Amino acid sequence: MKYSSTYLVSISTIMASLWLSACTPTVKIEPPDKPIVINLNVKIEHEIRIKVEKELNNLLENDQLF
Repeated sequence: MKYSSTYLVSISTIMASLWLSACTPTVKIEPPDKPIVINLNVKIEHEIRIKVEKELNNLLENDQLF
């Protein structure tokens, strides 16, 4: 039984498309299990440094110190 060339081309095209569609990757996006924690200690330390630096500047500007 001989097959025509158009029949073989169409069958091979269908088989190739099925094979390629079976290999498509799946991407899933899921939320994390635990809540996101943001540490705000940096801001508090920064405020303390600014206060100490201002007090030091005021102390060093005092002429009676030396």
